[in-house]
Amino acid sequence: MVVTNAAVVKPRSADELANSLREAAAAGKAVTPVGGGRAATMGGPLERCDVEIRTTALDRVVEHTAADMVVTVEAGIQLEALQEHLAKSGQFLPLDPFNSPGHTVGGLLAGGWSGPLRLRYGSARDFMIGIRVALPDGKLASAGGRVVKNVSGYDLMKLHVGALGSLGIIVAASFKVFPRPLRDITVESHDGWPAADQALSLPMAPAALELFSDGRVIARYFGSHDAVAATVKATGWAQADDSVWREHSLSAPAQWARIATPRTELRRVIESLPGGARWWCSPGTGIAHWSFGDADEVVKVRKLAEAAGGSLVLMAAPDDVKNKVGAWGTPPPTLDVMRRLKDAFDPNHVLNPGRFVV
Repeated sequence: MVVTNAAVVKPRSADELANSLREAAAAGKAVTPVGGGRAATMGGPLERCDVEIRTTALDRVVEHTAADMVVTVEAGIQLEALQEHLAKSGQFLPLDPFNSPGHTVGGLLAGGWSGPLRLRYGSARDFMIGIRVALPDGKLASAGGRVVKNVSGYDLMKLHVGALGSLGIIVAASFKVFPRPLRDITVESHDGWPAADQALSLPMAPAALELFSDGRVIARYFGSHDAVAATVKATGWAQADDSVWREHSLSAPAQWARIATPRTELRRVIESLPGGARWWCSPGTGIAHWSFGDADEVVKVRKLAEAAGGSLVLMAAPDDVKNKVGAWGTPPPTLDVMRRLKDAFDPNHVLNPGRFVV
């Protein structure tokens, strides 16, 4: 669905955003949160959109305590701006999503996006320590906090990661940040799966490892000078320029699916893809990205992925393809719980109707 006549609101504070959401919800208007727009093609077609609430004016670093390695930011800040700020203290946030640059932090959380560095650091769910969300009733709800050791109560903040703004609009988040590595070296091979297996079997695991459909493999190593040098030597691979990761982060095919399986099943599912298919994958995490051709191919590969205990989610596709095969696949066993959560957080279903699973 292409939204052409929605009213656009650009609040400059969390309170202003919450009030705008409350007013729209009270009037029965459907609301679509928008950050950087980099994940706008993900999910099902919107059933309707009367108001777009854009978060890009909420772009401040609220608090950065370098000694404690914690940062709190507003949701509309772009990832590149946050990384630039953290770099001044020798720190970074290990998020390197595809379809970059231009992601906002709130958008990344709402979409549940990650990138190659997930191999070492996990996803944003693993180092997010607090969140603030605007709800349709106009209230601002907080979960977690601004300290790393925060374990009290239910972990409500993770409900909003990957929910595509269907439960509330993220206005701020806090993260544990990480020191920039002493050494950062990338090497490459063209030996396909055997090379990927070799890199994953070495005593020092790569921070990121990507395998491409043409057999190219790139591995990134973080650590001390001696440890990285020894591991790079052990691979026997050629050193590559660091720019390969920036180039890789631009990846965003017009028709694109994310396949997730147990690590041991990933190769078998990928080898079932149509001949000549373009794909890339992270063998260490069991995640692949596939530039698919038509809806029938999606149906076939999704069945294989789900049979292997995984999933296939459409990251970008025309609405007719989404309507034919669905953006998400077979509904999960937790669907009833998800519906009850949706009813609790957004009882009138004004947030992103049609886009998420419920």
